[in-house]
Amino acid sequence: MNLNISGHHVDVTVPMREYVLTKLKRLERHFDHLISAEVILSVEKINQRAEATIHASGADLHAEATQDDMYAAIDLMTDKLDQQTRRHKEKLRDHHPREAHKRMAL
Repeated sequence: MNLNISGHHVDVTVPMREYVLTKLKRLERHFDHLISAEVILSVEKINQRAEATIHASGADLHAEATQDDMYAAIDLMTDKLDQQTRRHKEKLRDHHPREAHKRMAL
């Protein structure tokens, strides 16, 4: 997966970059076909904001989170992305569920 991490009004440190990388690796556990990810970390007065767009096969997933702490914002953002990837995987897997019920009725 290609990963692009940038900061807006904040310097992205090496530990912060590694933290984002380990959190995004968790998403590959649910869905292997992630193509690229763009993460933007920004500071707005006292709020820390993390937003990400992930390009997967068949969908583009987007999540953003705002917290008082940057690491908490990254956690919340990856939780939202994790839920979206699981939902996307279920949609791909259960593409024709009605046909199976029709066959079972016969």
